[in-house]
Amino acid sequence: MEPPDAGGIAPPRTSSERSHNGSLIGLDLAEAYSPPIGKGSPAFDSPRLVRAFAWAMKLHAHQRRKGSRIPYLAHPLGVASIVLELGGGEDEAIAALLHDTIEDCGVTRAEIARRFGPRVAALVAGASDAGAGEDRGPATSVARKERTVERLRKKAGAARRLALSDKLHNARALGTDHARVGDDLWERFNVGRTEQLRYYRGLAEAFALGGAEPQVAELGRIVRALAGPST
Repeated sequence: MEPPDAGGIAPPRTSSERSHNGSLIGLDLAEAYSPPIGKGSPAFDSPRLVRAFAWAMKLHAHQRRKGSRIPYLAHPLGVASIVLELGGGEDEAIAALLHDTIEDCGVTRAEIARRFGPRVAALVAGASDAGAGEDRGPATSVARKERTVERLRKKAGAARRLALSDKLHNARALGTDHARVGDDLWERFNVGRTEQLRYYRGLAEAFALGGAEPQVAELGRIVRALAGPST
């Protein structure tokens, strides 16, 4: 996962906007939420998931995706979508929505457990690329990425689905941005193009060891496209 961009903070909302958005992060939304379900489809109606979305929206409200004006919330939403596509259930989708909150928002594992239970809290804690209190600066970036790849080789089940969803969504964003700005993309990161590509190749290989889902194949294709024909 890549930390959010602290710049580009949106201007204060007007009182009317605050009032409108306030209804989105309160319990009213969870209580009223009842998505249409197609005939014969199993119901998926989760007030817990709505509460997690509301909390994630509040925690990430002033963050942007690195190097862009895209609200950071787009990332946890994308990760949750992929988790569900991979067959993950409610706890996993909630963990996906919250997976960056310990690392980037100062939320504690205990607070997540209090709100959503110990399984969600364990999944979120396990999604962190950095250990507790670990420096996330340029000097430790390569070592952290190497440890991340090594840990992924041992993950299975829900933890693997969450990690794959996170890394695939990041890779998709890289592919989109590279098509737009070219190799200027790599200037956003603590380490350059060579190390970033080495990291993503390692991710693709680690996930391939655990399964052959279409999402694993997609990650590999994105990495190859980023590397280009001569790399």
